[in-house]
Amino acid sequence: MGIVAGLDSSSESTRIVVCDTDTGAVIKQGYAPHPVGGSGDVDPQAWLMSLGEAAEGGLLEGVQAIGVSAQQHGLLALDAGGVLVRPALMGNDKRAQSAAADLTEALGGRTAWAQAVGAVPTASQPVAKLRWLARSEPDSAHRVAELMQPHDWLVWQLLGRPVRRTTDRGTASSSGYWSAANGSWRPDLVQLALGHQVRLPEVIGPADAAGHTPEGLLISAGTGETMAAAFGLGVGAGDAVISLGASGSVFSIHHEALADPTGTILSYADATGMHLPVVHTLNAVRTLRGTAELLGTDLDGLSALAMKSTPGSYGLVLLPYLEGERTPHLPHTAGTLTGLRRESMKPEHLARASFEGMLCGLADALDVLRGRGVQVRRVFLLGPAADLQAVRAIAPALLGVQVVVPQPADYAALGAARQAAWALGVSHGTQSPHEPPRWPAAASQVFEPGEELPVGQAVRQQYVAVREQTHPGAFEPGAVGPGAIETGVQETVGHAAGSGFETGGYEAGGFESGAYETGGYESGGGHDHGAPGGYGAM
Repeated sequence: MGIVAGLDSSSESTRIVVCDTDTGAVIKQGYAPHPVGGSGDVDPQAWLMSLGEAAEGGLLEGVQAIGVSAQQHGLLALDAGGVLVRPALMGNDKRAQSAAADLTEALGGRTAWAQAVGAVPTASQPVAKLRWLARSEPDSAHRVAELMQPHDWLVWQLLGRPVRRTTDRGTASSSGYWSAANGSWRPDLVQLALGHQVRLPEVIGPADAAGHTPEGLLISAGTGETMAAAFGLGVGAGDAVISLGASGSVFSIHHEALADPTGTILSYADATGMHLPVVHTLNAVRTLRGTAELLGTDLDGLSALAMKSTPGSYGLVLLPYLEGERTPHLPHTAGTLTGLRRESMKPEHLARASFEGMLCGLADALDVLRGRGVQVRRVFLLGPAADLQAVRAIAPALLGVQVVVPQPADYAALGAARQAAWALGVSHGTQSPHEPPRWPAAASQVFEPGEELPVGQAVRQQYVAVREQTHPGAFEPGAVGPGAIETGVQETVGHAAGSGFETGGYEAGGFESGAYETGGYESGGGHDHGAPGGYGAM
């Protein structure tokens, strides 16, 4: 038996889990908040202070290897001596919005970027922050000689700041200047954004070691928070993950990079050598919170209200585009509520429409992946809202697949620990570099569509009809909707719709901190299950 640790440095805190290399069992845990806020300009020394506090009390005693997971999209710009030229720019910093738009046009538009690196620039990405830096702080930009992201910088610090700088495929793929399809940096895009070339980290393999600390501890490659969480959950081919934050994210594991000319799909790399396509929506739990405030209740109260209504919400359909929308690309639109009749104007029907609208919007994002050949046989729901009874009751039939709600755990830290065990095993010759350790999958509750599947798909049809009526051509014909689900239920959907269910005339990218620490609301239902793991987990 060996002992490894995984640490996750999110935007708000550091979490550490110490695990058995053979079983994945958590032996010890540590936690500490970051002493400064997680947005805008941040001194990364705060992350090291938090790490030290989380590891107090001999937490890492006996540990042989450490894996690092960290928040994505942060930018650390260093001078030729390895000193920061300014505080770190974080992923949720919105100052680079206009810079992202400028960069998009500078390369020739969304399609050109999607083909180059699998993603169109957004304000969160490091590449856009480079353009902002060049324009807003030219003196600092001129001094930049090297670029890192938070995971890279933490690994470098743990190793004692060696000459060699490393990163992994996952973190590199979220930079905006590394291609997951080609597995290579695009220094020309750094030049385009910053105005000159810089040093970039060496991209090492999933089972490689970044090096050893001065004390002799092995440090694995590390990765971004999304990739680490997928690894910790045991997500594999045929699985999709939906993260329920204020905004929503849908990702899956795929055998190849997906170049999406519209830029809707972000083509990232995962922590195992495969690919991780991501689709973002701007509106998820914010839709529920807005409706709850309107009805004078909280999320639990909104869920209870929704359960008093029936599928289809008496004809009410809510397009949840409260902040505009990214999927479909409707940045300047607003939400829409249709189907108002005297009998539908009740709190419980509006409550249910908010849940159905949120989940249908996420189902649209899921179908974007399905439309590109991604197989989805089950969906993991992450985030506190996944514990709401209405979410658990409605999601399986609307999404058309088995829904898995994992028990609360620090999945990003667990993924980092699993990677550390992998690298340690490879270094000792006891583990294949092509197959990670077989750790038990996350304990979960599983919810099946069951007999509600036809009704759920009829709700989707109602939603899609309203979306197409309100925003014609928002998606390519047939790209999303019940027809994208390969379940063979369309005849029964039609039967259900024709038996009193109204379908006609009525008409939606980031993961948020804490989304991988599932749980928060208590709700019954479903059945406990050790969800079958991906990546070779058993």
